[in-house]
Amino acid sequence: MRGLNGKVGVVAGGGRGIGAATARRLAEEGAAVVIGDITEAWANEVAAAIREAGGRAVGVHLDGTKAASQAAIVQAALDEFGGLDFYHSNLAGGTEGDIDALHCTEEVLDRSFAINSKSHVFATQAALPVMLERGGGAMIYTSSGAAIGGNAFQVAYPMTKNALHALVRHVAAKYGKKGIRSNGICPGVVLTEAVAQHLTPEYVEATLKTVPHTRLGQPEDIAAAVAFLASDDGAWVNGQVWHVNGGLIKRD
Repeated sequence: MRGLNGKVGVVAGGGRGIGAATARRLAEEGAAVVIGDITEAWANEVAAAIREAGGRAVGVHLDGTKAASQAAIVQAALDEFGGLDFYHSNLAGGTEGDIDALHCTEEVLDRSFAINSKSHVFATQAALPVMLERGGGAMIYTSSGAAIGGNAFQVAYPMTKNALHALVRHVAAKYGKKGIRSNGICPGVVLTEAVAQHLTPEYVEATLKTVPHTRLGQPEDIAAAVAFLASDDGAWVNGQVWHVNGGLIKRD
């Protein structure tokens, strides 16, 4: 990618799966990366592997649902690498107990909004002032195809991801003239550690039959899209939500 060498970025939720693959890809492109995760040991592990490969990275604890923790990871980028050029807000979860609208509890709803909506607002509030002072930057949010899929067996998670799309477009509309680009990515079925843990081989096989592609996704597929949006090659992409899913959901 053009223009990633020497840039500084944060990858929130970077200890496993899509976030870890993205941190590795960004470092390979020459960016310095601060990796945050609720499980700090995972973040440190990914950062150590990047450094061993000759890249620049540090791992920190991040509870993305707390504004103070989001502010701390941005400060870590400033302290370690002297700036911030992009922030990949890659937090998701809280789906346990998330069922239909008549049976979704207040606790489940609150947890889902905290992880999947509020965390991204807190990331924006922490990162934007620094990038605005720097003259620009990129916010890249991980959403989900569940936002538009008409899911019959979840209600909170799709709602929170729709809220995230509103944030993507708000940031682009409000701050685009000041050099900020804001985009989202909706992964399809990506074979991360979490998918391997929670989905049966039969489910994975059945899903592949519905995708007009030869395979399901790998974390590196999403990492490539994030790297593009963070790079100078993505300089004229703003306010978009991309579906990177092998064609599972087809969107204009």
